[in-house]
Amino acid sequence: MTCHGRFSLEETVRRTWYNPELILKDTGLSSGMVFADIGCGDGFFSILAAEIVGELGRVYALDIDASAIDKLKVRAAERGLTSIHASVGAAEETVICKDCVDIAFLSMVLHDFDDPEKVLLNAKQMLKPNGLLVNLDWKKKQMDFGPPVNIRFSEEKATELLKQAGLTVAEVKEAGPYHYVIIAKLAL
Repeated sequence: MTCHGRFSLEETVRRTWYNPELILKDTGLSSGMVFADIGCGDGFFSILAAEIVGELGRVYALDIDASAIDKLKVRAAERGLTSIHASVGAAEETVICKDCVDIAFLSMVLHDFDDPEKVLLNAKQMLKPNGLLVNLDWKKKQMDFGPPVNIRFSEEKATELLKQAGLTVAEVKEAGPYHYVIIAKLAL
């Protein structure tokens, strides 16, 4: 079982929180695209994205936890997914590639980084000119699970961080009762 803090990140539990396929569909992710899962953990969204982008696409998965990356590699191999390129590294120090990513994705991790603004600046460098940065995160409200409310970023705080990184927020919407999604693009 994958746990983060005091809550489960098991697939069956996550699916009661939000519809991950719908979240990815709403980003426009499709066959042949390049997807970067920043702070991917054991690759819940990396696996789903790899199934969507197929062999013509590519998924970059980055996490600081080597054991999580090992689990992701095993899961990808078991499913025969060859488009996933997983690596261990700090998002504050890593630019996987420049101008090469259609979608840079952060799932429930922005508040976990030591320097969220640096992570967003690095993700921005990875985006193609028409690429999107997608932040799925916890609503800033008290719940019986999830990270402590005091470390969560509200939609307003996350939006401000994206703007400070030079991104334009295109959309903010709910993703179930506990999460929100912000879609941003490069500022014009």
